[in-house]
Amino acid sequence: MKPGHSDSISEFGKGAQPTLCRDCVWNATALPLKRCPRCDSPRLIRHQELDQLTIAHIDCDAFYASVEKRDRPELRDLPLIVGGGVRGVVTTCCYIARTFGVRSAMPMFKALRACPGAVVLRPDFAKYRAESRRIMDLMGALTPLVQPLSLDEAWMDLSGTERLNGGSPASQLVRLQARIEKEIGLTVSVGLAANKVMAKIASDIDKPRGFAVIGAADAKMYLADKPVRLLPGVGPVLAKTLEQEGIRRIGDLSARGAKALVQRHGAQGLRLAEMAEGRDVRVVDPNEVRKGISAETTFNIDLSDKTLLEDELWRMCEKVAVQARAKGVAGRTAGLKLRTSDFRILSRRRTLPHPVQTATMLFHVVRELLAPELDGRTFRLIGAGLSELVDASEAHNLLFSDGESRARIKEDAVDKIRTKFGKDAVVSARTLKPPSLQ
Repeated sequence: MKPGHSDSISEFGKGAQPTLCRDCVWNATALPLKRCPRCDSPRLIRHQELDQLTIAHIDCDAFYASVEKRDRPELRDLPLIVGGGVRGVVTTCCYIARTFGVRSAMPMFKALRACPGAVVLRPDFAKYRAESRRIMDLMGALTPLVQPLSLDEAWMDLSGTERLNGGSPASQLVRLQARIEKEIGLTVSVGLAANKVMAKIASDIDKPRGFAVIGAADAKMYLADKPVRLLPGVGPVLAKTLEQEGIRRIGDLSARGAKALVQRHGAQGLRLAEMAEGRDVRVVDPNEVRKGISAETTFNIDLSDKTLLEDELWRMCEKVAVQARAKGVAGRTAGLKLRTSDFRILSRRRTLPHPVQTATMLFHVVRELLAPELDGRTFRLIGAGLSELVDASEAHNLLFSDGESRARIKEDAVDKIRTKFGKDAVVSARTLKPPSLQ
């Protein structure tokens, strides 16, 4: 599918269908057309359920790379990778770089081997967060039901907004796309469907600058021949497990049935069965708290030394704790992430007796999780995280207990000093050591 060309799943119907022009927002129920009768644009959306669907997923196109190219026009026609150093990984890359085989999460040395002429920039998350807020604000102007998944994607529920915003959800989304592109200089792709999971899948059909529709009647048929990895939450490990059971396509999941999948995979099996049928009962919830906060770093040289690994782990704990306090949340589960020199990922978790949001207490736990792994192996990455987040105000009585209480008072004071005088105004002894590992 060509970039910028709109499509929907229900293109096989030959009768009159609701039709919308993505350039002038002309709409009518019409027989198949190649171009808009008003503006002659070929960017037409046709779907039998176009005027009935209200759940959308908005996904920014190569977000970090697009922000950098917008701000540095000289990079427009060059392959661009946003990510860490030589030993880091690709955070994201532009569509030009993707034609060389570069992908997100690819080790940087592999990305540069595939695309040696690429420009590499370190990520500027402060800038990306600011641009994310601008986009989310435009979405929020249409409906209060906006649920961000990350900086560059969110769901919207446009139910009941037709009279308020002067048009169907589909026409509102077309105007939103155009406004984001005009006012912010970035492009987004839209998926419109009957529920959250299908909207998310649809938003990836026609990237970049796309608009795809999957109706409730189309969903199961559309999914049937697609690989199970297409479903949200099905990563490499689960996909491999399913493949060993003879399940490669989403239609295979549907054929197994919910009962068999639940017997084999428990609650996860039920979720797989529902998605395979194109069903999703979850609502768009603006108040849903993100599931976790994490930070990680990749070293320039593989490390096995306990002191050096702990120094880097402390830095990650500080980053996580600062984010947790800024967002007013605390975590019930601490996590450690390691990547070995042969690229194996190790994850270790521990449920805490009470929620925490300080680097001191998080480090105390993840350092204990690290200790058994120090058996002579070398590591290329280390990370720390908090999950099962709760609102810090709700956890007030639990937060202020024992070491967490003392650590919280200390770290709150450090936050205030850094806010006033800069992040380097107060540093820990560990942080003073040279970060030559990154």
